[in-house]
Amino acid sequence: MRTTTAAVSLLTVLAGLTTGSAAATEGSASSEKKPAKAAASVHGKARISYIESADHDIRFTIDAEQVPFSRPVLPVAPNGLATDARGTLKFSHTAPGGAAGWAEARIDCLVTSGRTATLTAIVTKSNVEKPGARLGISVQQGGKGEPDRLGFSWGVVNIVPDHVDDNGIPIRPQAGTCMAPAPFTTVVKGGFKVVHAEIRKTPTRL
Repeated sequence: MRTTTAAVSLLTVLAGLTTGSAAATEGSASSEKKPAKAAASVHGKARISYIESADHDIRFTIDAEQVPFSRPVLPVAPNGLATDARGTLKFSHTAPGGAAGWAEARIDCLVTSGRTATLTAIVTKSNVEKPGARLGISVQQGGKGEPDRLGFSWGVVNIVPDHVDDNGIPIRPQAGTCMAPAPFTTVVKGGFKVVHAEIRKTPTRL
């Protein structure tokens, strides 16, 4: 009898250990299944209609993703900013006569709100913009049959009247991070996908 009782007790202990292990494994698997928090992003390419150049072929390609606190700004933001981002921006502008302007730029900032986003990018290569210039772009993903829209900082905006060159021509100020006008043009071909994410709280300074 004692042998049987001891065997039952041992099986009970082993069963408990097995159940505990299974629960731990299940808990682990359950935590692993939790989806990672989505990052804000904008992806797509489109041709737009711009009222000042209605017969021109103007196109934008955007691949941008937020990577919060990845680019320190010393001394004010040693952790970087919640809106830090990476990716690429490309645009081309071709006139009916064949003259064309283009640029490629590195995304440095992105912020979203619903289906709308503003982002900025630093020019790396271009035949119309100086390398190092920051460009501001806004995107609105259309809804309920509405078209997507896009705005850019070098169009009908971003002028300081008293800031002029030697010929009296207004000098265009550089856009600050994530600064862009409202999306004032309409997408006529293609489109953009905006994924919204709330910005994160700045980590406490050490």
